Amino acid sequence: MSKESSASSGGPTLEDVARTAGVSRATVSRVINGVRNVDPAIQQTVRQAVAATGYAPNRAARSLVTRRAEIIALIVSGAGDDSAAEQNAFASRLFADPFFGRVVSGVISYLRPRSMHPVLMFAETPGAREEAVDFLRQGSADGALIVSTHAQDPLPALLTDAGLSAVLFARPPGDVPISYVDLAHLDGAGLAADHLIARGCRRLVTIAGPQDVASGHDRLAGFRDAVARHGVPRPPVAEADFTLRGGVRAMTRLLAENPDLDGVFAANDLMAQGACQALREHGKRVPADVAVVGFDDSTVAASCDPPLTTVRQPVEEMAAEMARLLQEHIEHQDRPVTSLIFQPELVVRESA
Repeated sequence: MSKESSASSGGPTLEDVARTAGVSRATVSRVINGVRNVDPAIQQTVRQAVAATGYAPNRAARSLVTRRAEIIALIVSGAGDDSAAEQNAFASRLFADPFFGRVVSGVISYLRPRSMHPVLMFAETPGAREEAVDFLRQGSADGALIVSTHAQDPLPALLTDAGLSAVLFARPPGDVPISYVDLAHLDGAGLAADHLIARGCRRLVTIAGPQDVASGHDRLAGFRDAVARHGVPRPPVAEADFTLRGGVRAMTRLLAENPDLDGVFAANDLMAQGACQALREHGKRVPADVAVVGFDDSTVAASCDPPLTTVRQPVEEMAAEMARLLQEHIEHQDRPVTSLIFQPELVVRESA
């Protein structure tokens, strides 16, 4: 049946897709409903037939069969009060950070081919966290992917206590029984330290991330441990907030206190970019006078002047794996919690 004739009689049907793909109606139904035990080649054939016929599943009917919303809540959670000013500031900080865009990209790359869709939610206040939990309890989403910006974030525990499917980006606080993906941050900071030492840097300083965030804490600890193994004294530290402005302020302070410094490790690329800016403003050449290494390998690293040597965190791959783990928890409610730890890589550019 042609696309036109199907449409004229109410739109393409499962039978039209099955006929085009050369498989049974039941096989088409299994593929469309996300059943996992279908051969990948057959899945591809069915998806091509769906595209060719223009078939659009009736989501309401499909939800009655699968008892799923086919919606995933992507929740960015933090700590703050319920004031409008605080909520607006939280959103502004979020969208200024390239890290979040990479998370979204990775999540969508996994969900889209599976006809699942993310809904973005902010849960930076007690009221917003309560709304997020209620949203999931009501079945408006099948599960949650959580990106937390605070070490003591209560949301992971709230979701697990409610028996809701959820996966966290980064190690959870305390003993919360939740699956998560994370990076070996200690190892990544060690790569930065080893590279700076190999360049001959000995008067090292570091711009650390917030110490109430696990990644900020681990990157500082990893850098300190690595330089100690090389016999370098404990490096001066300035803590900042993972922003460009924070990097400028921290670098300015470190320069005032350590004018002969020759190497900088910043705990993310935005702060490293800020460090390069501050060094230029104080007449220091990068890397001739001071070598700078960042962390994340975000879009900032390539656009920085000079392009940043940095430690790569494969955020897109991590986010996709986070979504895959969540799908497994949704489909198998008895699946045990698990963790996936990714390994960092050093990306050498011009700044060090």
